[in-house]
Amino acid sequence: MKPTLLLLLIISILTGCKTSPKNKTGPADYDFTAAEKFNMPSSLLEISGVTISRQKPDSFYAIQDEEGKLFRFGWKETGKKESSKFGKSGDYEDLAIIGETVFVLKSNGLIYSFALGDAIYEEIDSVYEWKGLLPKGGDFEYEGMYGDERDGKLYVICKSCKGNKKDETVSGFIFQAGTDASVAPQASGTFEIDVETIKPFSGKVKNGFRPSGLARNPVTDEWYIISGVNKLLVVTGPDWKVKGAHHLSGNTFNQPEGITFDKQGNLYISNEGDDITDGNLLRFNLKPKR
Repeated sequence: MKPTLLLLLIISILTGCKTSPKNKTGPADYDFTAAEKFNMPSSLLEISGVTISRQKPDSFYAIQDEEGKLFRFGWKETGKKESSKFGKSGDYEDLAIIGETVFVLKSNGLIYSFALGDAIYEEIDSVYEWKGLLPKGGDFEYEGMYGDERDGKLYVICKSCKGNKKDETVSGFIFQAGTDASVAPQASGTFEIDVETIKPFSGKVKNGFRPSGLARNPVTDEWYIISGVNKLLVVTGPDWKVKGAHHLSGNTFNQPEGITFDKQGNLYISNEGDDITDGNLLRFNLKPKR
């Protein structure tokens, strides 16, 4: 074969090869290169979950994964973050608020509930621990939980659960919240995400998809599911069918663990810090409609 033809063939092969998408600008409604950053104090270095209550839309509530404390603060609020102790030290991963009840998820599947109104006290006396709602054991780990205030449903997604077909799927559990913190959530269904359908958007999902948080977009009704391990944001429809996946740049997202939306549809993602970087909360404004 002539050298010129050989060169053209090589160029054709290389340009024809498909590469894994590496879109780091975020979903169409948000620009992940334009974050507003709110650094957390040392008490929230390991911020692991964040949410906003409909009752107090100007206040953020957060937990960190070592102390049983609920923190509350306003956006860009300076000074010490107020906190209420609800439990002993442990691996607390996410929280949700439905009505007047706060729910906290532990990595082993335990769920705690207490009244939102008690979060003004230094220590919360009436805390309820719910065992047996989620499968428990060394083969089960949970990091993401979301509370839907519209219908009172509580959603918990597996980070790693036995029986998930060797990383081919990610499963989750749905509960109906009780009328108050003293009433146990009741099982209301399950859901599943097919990991194979993520790959066309993200390329190979190494070691399976490992969610660390989820939230429902109030404007589009889509599910936003974040993974600190995979540095990935997956977007699905209300039916859990994957619509997109977006790689998260380590320059912006140190360790993304929590995710929430305000009622206007602005997106917030919390990142754990380390020896060099503070924990933070990032805000991505909803793009105006053209």
